[in-house]
Amino acid sequence: MKAIMQDRYGEADVLEFGDVEEPVVGEHEVLIRVRAAGAGPDVWHIMAGKPYLARPMLGWSRPKIPIRGWDVAGTVEAVGSAVTEFKSGDEVMGSAERGSFAEHTVAPADKLVRKPGRLTFEQAAAVAVSGTTAIQALRDKGHVRPGQSVLVIGAGGGVGTFTVQIAKAMGATVTGVASTSKLDLVRSIGADDVIDYTREHFTDGSRRWDAIVDTAGRRPLRELRHALTPKGTLVVVGGDGGGPWTGGFFRGMLRGPIVSMFVGQTLGAINAKVTEEDLEALSELIEAGSVTPVVDRTFDLVEAADAVRYLAEGHAAGKIVVTM
Repeated sequence: MKAIMQDRYGEADVLEFGDVEEPVVGEHEVLIRVRAAGAGPDVWHIMAGKPYLARPMLGWSRPKIPIRGWDVAGTVEAVGSAVTEFKSGDEVMGSAERGSFAEHTVAPADKLVRKPGRLTFEQAAAVAVSGTTAIQALRDKGHVRPGQSVLVIGAGGGVGTFTVQIAKAMGATVTGVASTSKLDLVRSIGADDVIDYTREHFTDGSRRWDAIVDTAGRRPLRELRHALTPKGTLVVVGGDGGGPWTGGFFRGMLRGPIVSMFVGQTLGAINAKVTEEDLEALSELIEAGSVTPVVDRTFDLVEAADAVRYLAEGHAAGKIVVTM
């Protein structure tokens, strides 16, 4: 089968389109004919092997898993002997831990759910990583409650568009921070207010929010604290920003909890994991019309390197998707 692979770390040029053996389905796994695969910052981080702090998990000199991509949407072709919840022909979405930039992949049954009928395969491929990150950031780390105010930084991106919609579904008042070109999009998905970060300095303390979800990963904690209420919560998403060794993880996962010990605010980061329960919760929100995945552009499988280059530019409005 055709797939996108890499045998060393680096920029998008390390991604190669070629032939690999078809995957063998395990006892608790599902074999999927891939129709679409999401491309998010997770793909770039594994491709580049950065931050270096993550190398013990990713692989020291090369990725442990050579095929890129996690998000997947497609059709079930076979199931393992212990799988009872899916059958051949089912349309599914979720996370494929052995790589989704391929014509076929396998995924654990508990990392998949049936694709909501109102979604295309391209939309469904945008859900798993970004959607579960958003829901866990708001619910598990942000502890957002109805009536609270939420600021979403990077509201026009893959995770940000989910965060805006899910926060609204939770009953929060949502302000989205984005560039000028994405403000209309952020309004259209339900934000009560928008801020153009190129024109407005929103961390000067003149406005404060109960919770901030920062998906952009660039601003220092001391600045973001000025935009939080005295008992507010900051949730940093992803490992962007910082240096090559720790990336943005130092700011959220290391420094944030230490600062929290001396102030009334809670500062931390989310290390999201795709779960069946959260995929089901997202499916319910999608079927109810409360959440609709935002897809910026699609690329053919052979163009996956171009998809990652476009992703690295940081201008995508919503998610980038690779199609088969």
